[in-house]
Amino acid sequence: MRSMWKGAIGFGLVSIPVKLYAATEEHGVSLHQVHAEDGGRIRMKRFCEKEGKEVPYSEIAKGYEDESGRTAVLSDADLAELPLPSRKLIDVLAFVDTDEIDPLSLSRAYYVGAEAAASKPYVLLREALATSGKAAVTKIALRTRESLALLRVHEELLVLHTMYWPDEVRDAGGLAPPENVVVRPQELKMAQSLMETLSEDFDLESQHDEYQKALDALVAARLEGEPVPETAEVTSAPDNVVDLMAALQASIDARGGKSQSPRKTTAAKKTAAKKAPAKKAAAKKTTAKKTAAKKTAARKKAG
Repeated sequence: MRSMWKGAIGFGLVSIPVKLYAATEEHGVSLHQVHAEDGGRIRMKRFCEKEGKEVPYSEIAKGYEDESGRTAVLSDADLAELPLPSRKLIDVLAFVDTDEIDPLSLSRAYYVGAEAAASKPYVLLREALATSGKAAVTKIALRTRESLALLRVHEELLVLHTMYWPDEVRDAGGLAPPENVVVRPQELKMAQSLMETLSEDFDLESQHDEYQKALDALVAARLEGEPVPETAEVTSAPDNVVDLMAALQASIDARGGKSQSPRKTTAAKKTAAKKAPAKKAAAKKTTAKKTAAKKTAARKKAG
């Protein structure tokens, strides 16, 4: 695995030389734009609006346009001179309980590999985090952009998650349902039953990208000039849930669950209660008939 960053973890007066490796990757077929009629490749050219001509990449700079239309041109040299205190340094700011960090603020993940000479301080920091149940909030500069980052333990490694700054997480005010919505205990019980049913024998490792699989098959068919393979029918969510309890029960039944709705369970108990006295009465009548038959037979013998 190739590293994409080299620097050090600054832990008090301790410096731990490390490298970062991308921990995740998105798979997929790389699609590009073509002319639908003949498959010719569509190219995007760097075109200067003022001069009306194409310009080479070496003449490209960064720019910012304000509301009045003025443009500030920023060269690579300008950007290189900006202060980045955390350049080549994972600067530990504080240690926090892991549950204090909202996953919403986490961005990309990187494996943190130790340089050979830094094995002991690396393991020391890893074990200190593991035994305390804490994670380190740090600062780091990646690709000229400084960001917060969370340093935590994953199996035998340290993992770094870049984080959004607090003011980059949008306010969710007004998006939650009204506070006057009432959930009945029966509905909550059914929802929990559905959760248990869906979780039975679940294997995360067996999950895969159905869309990607179908796309691969489609591309292969087009390349070979073969018929397009049939794909599984897509199941869409219902537009409107009229009876929540019925929908929950139907979901459980569809998964092969054995749960019954509270309504059905209550009705079944009442029916059983009604049948019980009837059975007892029938049993009493049968016993009485047998007793009377025995007495009659005894009288005949005596006569």
